[in-house]
Amino acid sequence: MSGIRGANTKPEMIVRRGLHARGYRFRLHDRKLRGRPDMVLPRHSAVILIHGCFWHAHDCHLFRWPKSRGLFWREKISGNRERDIENFAALRSEGWRILQIWECALKGRSRLGPEKVVELAAEWLKSGEQAGEIRGTDADD
Repeated sequence: MSGIRGANTKPEMIVRRGLHARGYRFRLHDRKLRGRPDMVLPRHSAVILIHGCFWHAHDCHLFRWPKSRGLFWREKISGNRERDIENFAALRSEGWRILQIWECALKGRSRLGPEKVVELAAEWLKSGEQAGEIRGTDADD
């Protein structure tokens, strides 16, 4: 698993390029913040987390429990989800607004497409809402 990327993934790069083109400036993977969020926008008091549907057990068509080594994967992915909850709570308590963008919004049959995801992210940044989520259209599949 050492070959699995945790940073600079394709979904992350799509969102970063799109928001940068719209004039948003941000820091990447700030080690000072709990969970090292993918993007930190201090001017907007916001962080953006770009989650892979498999690694975070999202309830969409892109996530399936692996058939082999079931116990290992359940522990691994459950640990990721627990850590997400803890990181989310820590960031909120520090006053950060949090946007979660799921991989299914950019990939697969339920995708919204890169332009729509970037547009929704930009709208959320302007809105002042405390939390937001961007996911594929039929994520309950």
